[in-house]
Amino acid sequence: MELGQAPADLIKDSTEETFMADVIEESAKQPVIVDFWAPWCGPCKTLGPALEAEVTAANGAVKMVKIDVDQNQMLASQMQVQSIPAVFAFVNGQPVDGFMGAKSPSEIKEFIAKLGGGDDTAEGLAEALDAADEMLAEGAVGDAAQTFAAILQEDNSNARAFAGLAKAYIAGGHMDNAKSLLDQADEAMKNAPEVQAVLGEIEISAAAADLGETAELQAKVDKDPSDHQARIDLAVALFASGQQEAAIDALLESQRIDAEWNEGAAKTQLFQFFDTLGGEHELVLKGRRKLASMLFA
Repeated sequence: MELGQAPADLIKDSTEETFMADVIEESAKQPVIVDFWAPWCGPCKTLGPALEAEVTAANGAVKMVKIDVDQNQMLASQMQVQSIPAVFAFVNGQPVDGFMGAKSPSEIKEFIAKLGGGDDTAEGLAEALDAADEMLAEGAVGDAAQTFAAILQEDNSNARAFAGLAKAYIAGGHMDNAKSLLDQADEAMKNAPEVQAVLGEIEISAAAADLGETAELQAKVDKDPSDHQARIDLAVALFASGQQEAAIDALLESQRIDAEWNEGAAKTQLFQFFDTLGGEHELVLKGRRKLASMLFA
Protein backbone atom coordinates (compact mmCIF):
# COMPACT_ATOMS: atom_id res chain seq x y z
CA MET A 1 0.00 0.00 0.00
CA GLU A 2 2.15 2.81 -1.30
CA LEU A 3 1.50 6.38 -0.27
CA GLY A 4 1.79 7.77 -3.78
CA GLN A 5 2.61 11.48 -4.01
CA ALA A 6 0.90 12.64 -0.80
CA PRO A 7 2.52 15.62 0.96
CA ALA A 8 4.68 14.79 3.96
CA ASP A 9 2.70 13.84 7.07
CA LEU A 10 -0.64 14.04 5.23
CA ILE A 11 -0.87 10.23 5.16
CA LYS A 12 1.09 8.15 7.65
CA ASP A 13 1.28 4.82 9.43
CA SER A 14 0.60 4.83 13.16
CA THR A 15 0.72 2.46 16.13
CA GLU A 16 -0.80 2.06 19.57
CA GLU A 17 2.08 4.12 20.96
CA THR A 18 1.62 7.06 18.57
CA PHE A 19 -2.17 6.94 18.14
CA MET A 20 -2.77 9.66 20.74
CA ALA A 21 -0.50 12.15 18.97
CA ASP A 22 -1.32 11.11 15.39
CA VAL A 23 -5.10 10.95 15.77
CA ILE A 24 -6.55 12.28 19.03
CA GLU A 25 -4.35 15.38 19.30
CA GLU A 26 -4.06 15.99 15.56
CA SER A 27 -7.85 15.83 15.06
CA ALA A 28 -8.17 18.93 17.25
CA LYS A 29 -6.57 20.80 14.35
CA GLN A 30 -8.27 19.10 11.40
CA PRO A 31 -10.26 15.92 10.66
CA VAL A 32 -8.23 12.69 10.69
CA ILE A 33 -9.33 9.55 8.85
CA VAL A 34 -8.14 6.29 10.40
CA ASP A 35 -7.91 3.23 8.14
CA PHE A 36 -7.68 -0.14 9.92
CA TRP A 37 -6.20 -2.66 7.45
CA ALA A 38 -3.96 -5.71 7.16
CA PRO A 39 -1.59 -6.95 4.45
CA TRP A 40 -3.68 -10.09 3.88
CA CYS A 41 -6.96 -8.20 3.44
CA GLY A 42 -8.04 -8.14 -0.21
CA PRO A 43 -10.58 -5.27 -0.04
CA CYS A 44 -8.01 -3.20 1.91
CA LYS A 45 -5.73 -3.24 -1.13
CA THR A 46 -8.44 -1.45 -3.12
CA LEU A 47 -9.92 0.82 -0.46
CA GLY A 48 -6.61 2.03 0.98
CA PRO A 49 -5.21 3.57 -2.22
CA ALA A 50 -8.63 5.02 -3.08
CA LEU A 51 -8.78 6.74 0.32
CA GLU A 52 -5.23 7.99 -0.06
CA ALA A 53 -6.04 9.45 -3.49
CA GLU A 54 -9.04 11.37 -2.19
CA VAL A 55 -7.18 12.57 0.91
CA THR A 56 -4.39 13.84 -1.35
CA ALA A 57 -6.94 15.50 -3.64
CA ALA A 58 -8.46 17.28 -0.61
CA ASN A 59 -5.18 19.21 -0.46
CA GLY A 60 -4.68 19.21 3.31
CA ALA A 61 -8.31 19.56 4.40
CA VAL A 62 -8.08 16.14 6.10
CA LYS A 63 -5.30 13.78 7.15
CA MET A 64 -5.14 9.98 7.04
CA VAL A 65 -3.62 7.53 9.48
CA LYS A 66 -3.21 3.81 8.69
CA ILE A 67 -3.29 1.12 11.39
CA ASP A 68 -2.13 -2.44 10.67
CA VAL A 69 -4.48 -4.50 12.86
CA ASP A 70 -2.04 -7.42 13.03
CA GLN A 71 0.55 -5.18 14.65
CA ASN A 72 -1.90 -3.21 16.82
CA GLN A 73 -4.45 -5.72 18.08
CA MET A 74 -5.24 -3.93 21.36
CA LEU A 75 -6.06 -0.69 19.55
CA ALA A 76 -8.26 -2.53 17.06
CA SER A 77 -10.06 -4.17 20.00
CA GLN A 78 -10.59 -0.82 21.73
CA MET A 79 -12.14 0.58 18.55
CA GLN A 80 -14.42 -2.47 18.24
CA VAL A 81 -12.98 -3.34 14.82
CA GLN A 82 -14.64 -6.64 13.97
CA SER A 83 -13.88 -6.72 10.25
CA ILE A 84 -11.62 -4.87 7.88
CA PRO A 85 -11.25 -2.56 6.17
CA ALA A 86 -12.70 -0.32 8.88
CA VAL A 87 -12.52 3.45 8.59
CA PHE A 88 -13.19 6.07 11.27
CA ALA A 89 -13.18 9.86 11.02
CA PHE A 90 -12.00 11.78 14.08
CA VAL A 91 -12.78 15.42 14.87
CA ASN A 92 -11.71 17.08 18.11
CA GLY A 93 -10.49 13.80 19.53
CA GLN A 94 -13.75 11.93 18.91
CA PRO A 95 -14.89 9.52 16.17
CA VAL A 96 -17.71 11.32 14.32
CA ASP A 97 -18.25 9.05 11.32
CA GLY A 98 -17.05 5.79 9.83
CA PHE A 99 -17.78 2.70 7.80
CA MET A 100 -16.65 -0.90 7.30
CA GLY A 101 -16.04 -2.73 4.06
CA ALA A 102 -15.48 -1.51 0.53
CA LYS A 103 -16.90 1.75 -0.83
CA SER A 104 -17.30 3.11 -4.33
CA PRO A 105 -15.11 6.05 -5.42
CA SER A 106 -18.11 8.41 -5.25
CA GLU A 107 -18.93 7.26 -1.71
CA ILE A 108 -15.33 7.79 -0.62
CA LYS A 109 -15.32 11.27 -2.18
CA GLU A 110 -18.56 12.14 -0.37
CA PHE A 111 -17.23 10.77 2.93
CA ILE A 112 -14.12 12.95 2.77
CA ALA A 113 -15.94 16.00 1.41
CA LYS A 114 -18.33 15.88 4.35
CA LEU A 115 -15.36 16.08 6.74
CA GLY A 116 -13.31 18.79 5.07
CA GLY A 117 -15.32 20.02 2.15
CA GLY A 118 -14.59 23.70 2.42
CA ASP A 119 -17.27 24.67 4.96
CA ASP A 120 -17.61 24.52 8.69
CA THR A 121 -20.06 21.60 8.77
CA ALA A 122 -17.80 19.14 10.60
CA GLU A 123 -16.68 21.77 13.08
CA GLY A 124 -20.26 22.90 13.70
CA LEU A 125 -21.47 19.35 14.30
CA ALA A 126 -18.58 18.67 16.68
CA GLU A 127 -19.44 21.80 18.68
CA ALA A 128 -23.11 20.79 18.79
CA LEU A 129 -22.15 17.31 19.97
CA ASP A 130 -19.96 18.76 22.71
CA ALA A 131 -22.85 20.99 23.82
CA ALA A 132 -25.29 18.05 23.84
CA ASP A 133 -22.86 15.92 25.86
CA GLU A 134 -22.56 18.76 28.38
CA MET A 135 -26.34 19.08 28.64
CA LEU A 136 -26.63 15.36 29.31
CA ALA A 137 -23.89 15.48 31.95
CA GLU A 138 -25.67 18.37 33.69
CA GLY A 139 -29.00 16.55 33.72
CA ALA A 140 -30.73 18.56 30.98
CA VAL A 141 -31.89 15.30 29.39
CA GLY A 142 -34.67 16.75 27.22
CA ASP A 143 -32.47 19.48 25.74
CA ALA A 144 -29.71 16.95 25.08
CA ALA A 145 -32.11 14.59 23.34
CA GLN A 146 -33.42 17.39 21.10
CA THR A 147 -29.89 18.44 20.17
CA PHE A 148 -28.77 14.89 19.37
CA ALA A 149 -31.93 14.38 17.28
CA ALA A 150 -31.28 17.63 15.38
CA ILE A 151 -27.71 16.53 14.62
CA LEU A 152 -29.02 13.22 13.28
CA GLN A 153 -31.32 15.13 10.94
CA GLU A 154 -28.21 16.82 9.51
CA ASP A 155 -26.11 13.65 9.51
CA ASN A 156 -28.03 10.42 10.00
CA SER A 157 -24.79 8.39 10.05
CA ASN A 158 -23.32 10.25 13.03
CA ALA A 159 -22.66 7.47 15.54
CA ARG A 160 -21.85 9.86 18.40
CA ALA A 161 -25.20 11.61 18.03
CA PHE A 162 -27.03 8.29 17.69
CA ALA A 163 -25.41 6.95 20.85
CA GLY A 164 -26.04 10.26 22.62
CA LEU A 165 -29.74 10.10 21.85
CA ALA A 166 -29.90 6.53 23.18
CA LYS A 167 -28.09 7.62 26.37
CA ALA A 168 -30.51 10.54 26.76
CA TYR A 169 -33.45 8.13 26.55
CA ILE A 170 -31.84 5.92 29.20
CA ALA A 171 -31.08 8.87 31.46
CA GLY A 172 -34.68 10.00 31.12
CA GLY A 173 -35.98 6.60 32.20
CA HIS A 174 -37.14 5.62 28.71
CA MET A 175 -35.25 2.36 28.29
CA ASP A 176 -37.79 1.02 25.79
CA ASN A 177 -37.23 4.03 23.54
CA ALA A 178 -33.48 3.50 23.74
CA LYS A 179 -33.80 -0.17 22.83
CA SER A 180 -36.17 0.65 19.96
CA LEU A 181 -33.73 3.22 18.60
CA LEU A 182 -30.83 0.79 18.82
CA ASP A 183 -32.86 -1.96 17.14
CA GLN A 184 -33.33 0.35 14.14
CA ALA A 185 -29.58 0.84 13.68
CA ASP A 186 -27.92 -0.74 10.67
CA GLU A 187 -24.92 -3.01 11.08
CA ALA A 188 -22.35 -0.24 10.56
CA MET A 189 -23.99 1.95 13.19
CA LYS A 190 -24.24 -0.92 15.70
CA ASN A 191 -20.53 -1.60 15.26
CA ALA A 192 -19.52 1.99 15.95
CA PRO A 193 -17.61 2.25 19.27
CA GLU A 194 -20.03 4.80 20.74
CA VAL A 195 -23.04 2.62 20.01
CA GLN A 196 -21.27 -0.51 21.22
CA ALA A 197 -20.67 1.34 24.50
CA VAL A 198 -24.40 2.03 24.94
CA LEU A 199 -25.27 -1.57 24.10
CA GLY A 200 -22.71 -2.68 26.69
CA GLU A 201 -24.24 -0.36 29.28
CA ILE A 202 -27.68 -1.83 28.66
CA GLU A 203 -26.33 -5.38 28.83
CA ILE A 204 -24.53 -4.71 32.11
CA SER A 205 -27.62 -3.06 33.63
CA ALA A 206 -29.76 -6.04 32.63
CA ALA A 207 -27.25 -8.48 34.14
CA ALA A 208 -27.04 -6.48 37.36
CA ALA A 209 -30.81 -6.51 37.81
CA ASP A 210 -30.70 -10.22 38.68
CA LEU A 211 -27.74 -10.13 41.06
CA GLY A 212 -29.16 -8.51 44.18
CA GLU A 213 -27.84 -5.68 46.33
CA THR A 214 -24.18 -4.71 46.26
CA ALA A 215 -24.02 -4.96 50.06
CA GLU A 216 -25.05 -8.61 49.93
CA LEU A 217 -22.54 -9.36 47.18
CA GLN A 218 -19.79 -7.56 49.09
CA ALA A 219 -20.60 -9.66 52.16
CA LYS A 220 -20.17 -12.85 50.10
CA VAL A 221 -16.78 -11.68 48.86
CA ASP A 222 -15.69 -10.67 52.37
CA LYS A 223 -16.72 -14.07 53.69
CA ASP A 224 -14.82 -15.95 50.95
CA PRO A 225 -12.26 -13.87 48.98
CA SER A 226 -11.64 -16.85 46.70
CA ASP A 227 -15.26 -16.82 45.48
CA HIS A 228 -14.49 -15.35 42.06
CA GLN A 229 -18.06 -15.54 40.77
CA ALA A 230 -19.25 -13.47 43.72
CA ARG A 231 -16.52 -10.93 43.04
CA ILE A 232 -17.45 -10.69 39.35
CA ASP A 233 -21.13 -10.34 40.26
CA LEU A 234 -20.18 -7.59 42.70
CA ALA A 235 -18.21 -5.82 39.96
CA VAL A 236 -21.19 -5.92 37.58
CA ALA A 237 -23.51 -4.57 40.26
CA LEU A 238 -21.06 -1.81 41.16
CA PHE A 239 -20.59 -0.80 37.53
CA ALA A 240 -24.34 -0.66 36.90
CA SER A 241 -24.80 1.56 39.96
CA GLY A 242 -22.23 4.07 38.72
CA GLN A 243 -19.28 2.88 40.81
CA GLN A 244 -17.10 2.09 37.81
CA GLU A 245 -13.72 2.49 39.50
CA ALA A 246 -14.67 0.12 42.33
CA ALA A 247 -16.00 -2.35 39.75
CA ILE A 248 -12.75 -2.30 37.80
CA ASP A 249 -10.70 -2.68 40.98
CA ALA A 250 -12.77 -5.72 42.00
CA LEU A 251 -12.04 -7.45 38.70
CA LEU A 252 -8.36 -6.56 38.86
CA GLU A 253 -8.23 -8.17 42.30
CA SER A 254 -9.83 -11.33 40.93
CA GLN A 255 -7.32 -11.27 38.09
CA ARG A 256 -4.49 -10.91 40.60
CA ILE A 257 -5.66 -13.86 42.71
CA ASP A 258 -6.32 -16.29 39.84
CA ALA A 259 -6.06 -14.98 36.28
CA GLU A 260 -7.09 -18.32 34.75
CA TRP A 261 -10.28 -18.91 36.74
CA ASN A 262 -13.16 -19.91 34.48
CA GLU A 263 -11.07 -19.31 31.34
CA GLY A 264 -10.16 -15.77 32.34
CA ALA A 265 -13.71 -14.65 33.16
CA ALA A 266 -12.53 -11.66 35.18
CA LYS A 267 -10.48 -10.28 32.27
CA THR A 268 -13.35 -10.89 29.84
CA GLN A 269 -15.70 -8.91 32.07
CA LEU A 270 -13.06 -6.24 32.53
CA PHE A 271 -12.76 -5.74 28.78
CA GLN A 272 -16.53 -5.30 28.53
CA PHE A 273 -16.27 -2.51 31.11
CA PHE A 274 -13.43 -0.94 29.13
CA ASP A 275 -15.42 -1.11 25.89
CA THR A 276 -18.45 0.44 27.56
CA LEU A 277 -16.49 3.35 29.02
CA GLY A 278 -14.46 3.95 25.86
CA GLY A 279 -10.79 3.48 25.13
CA GLU A 280 -9.73 6.99 26.18
CA HIS A 281 -11.65 7.11 29.48
CA GLU A 282 -9.39 7.90 32.44
CA LEU A 283 -10.50 4.79 34.32
CA VAL A 284 -9.83 2.60 31.28
CA LEU A 285 -6.32 3.95 30.81
CA LYS A 286 -5.64 3.50 34.53
CA GLY A 287 -7.14 -0.01 34.54
CA ARG A 288 -5.17 -1.10 31.50
CA ARG A 289 -1.93 0.05 33.11
CA LYS A 290 -2.70 -1.98 36.24
CA LEU A 291 -3.65 -5.02 34.17
CA ALA A 292 -0.48 -4.75 32.10
CA SER A 293 1.65 -4.58 35.23
CA MET A 294 0.08 -7.87 36.36
CA LEU A 295 0.48 -9.58 33.00
CA PHE A 296 4.09 -8.58 32.48
CA ALA A 297 5.35 -8.52 36.05
